[in-house]
Amino acid sequence: MSARWIADRMHQIDASGIRKVFDLAANMKDPINLSIGQPHFDTPDPIKQALCDAVWGGKTAYSQSQGIAPLIKKMQGIISAEYGHSDRPVFITSGTSGALMLALCTLVNPGDEVIAFDPYFVMYKHLTTLAGGKTVFIDTYPEFRIDVDKVAAAITPRTKVILVNSPANPTGAVASESELKQLAELAKEKDVALISDEIYRAFCYDDTFISPAKWNDQTIVIDGLSKSHSMTGLRLGYCHGPTHVIQQMIKLQQFTFVCAPQPVQWAAMSALDFSIDDRVDEYRKKRDLMVRELSSAYEIHGAQGAFYLFVKAPWGTGTEFVAEAIKNNLLIIPGNVFSNQDTHFRISYAQSDETLHKGIDVLNRLAKSGPSSGA
Repeated sequence: MSARWIADRMHQIDASGIRKVFDLAANMKDPINLSIGQPHFDTPDPIKQALCDAVWGGKTAYSQSQGIAPLIKKMQGIISAEYGHSDRPVFITSGTSGALMLALCTLVNPGDEVIAFDPYFVMYKHLTTLAGGKTVFIDTYPEFRIDVDKVAAAITPRTKVILVNSPANPTGAVASESELKQLAELAKEKDVALISDEIYRAFCYDDTFISPAKWNDQTIVIDGLSKSHSMTGLRLGYCHGPTHVIQQMIKLQQFTFVCAPQPVQWAAMSALDFSIDDRVDEYRKKRDLMVRELSSAYEIHGAQGAFYLFVKAPWGTGTEFVAEAIKNNLLIIPGNVFSNQDTHFRISYAQSDETLHKGIDVLNRLAKSGPSSGA
């Protein structure tokens, strides 16, 4: 096999950060796993039943690329009522990652710039690369707040997209109303597309969720049911925004994903009627537990939403601290997987309270004892 077969873009996509974690963890037995970025509860039974009914009812063929008509109608009603925009059609995607790929490939020309906030969800950088663009990162350390003046200063004639995620992965930070308003207005003023990744919107613990689309009706919103309804493997996302963008994304979906899986779209009909309030309350309590038990030993910012803590390592780099945690049978993710810095690590508290308490014990012990304590 010739090395020249591999496209240049693939050499710009580095999976080594996550690979190192799993290499280190390869010999772990029954680890305390605080690394998984998905809900720990099962998909609700009514959603499973709707999925099974769709399969046994023969609804397993392709759907229209934009999604089945009943689901589009139902989602459109919800979105129109919330956002109040005259031009905000919705379509169904194969997960939010599918929606992100479609949006960036629709908007970004080779050499264009996409502004994202560091720390960031790992896919943003690599999908921008796939589209031929360059990611320009805005540093949000130490408190993970959005400084709109920094964003304005980073905008160039090649800036095509600003990508914001609130509540955020990996920090759990929820952008303030002021931050989102200023960001939305800046994007409108500079004629830059604003993509709002709202996949964690249900997990907003201290304030009511706010979308930047409130102040910018051209905002492209990406959302889904994976996190809220524990449907990560079912790959059901959706996207809404101005018609001139959505139509192009649907066209691209026809020649890539074709459509979201039809049985899952029928399951989504059930999911939209299923309340997850009890799960949100449970995760709020888990957030409170983790922050309360770790704050005396660790510097913690963000954590207003999603189900993550992005914690500053009390000694060494994030990678060094994670390596020591793994020696103590605790699986967490080093911050440099999500950032240009290697000072933090990510915890997912989407786990049972028993597992969380085990993780808390290890983390507090490591903060006091330093490196090589578990060797």
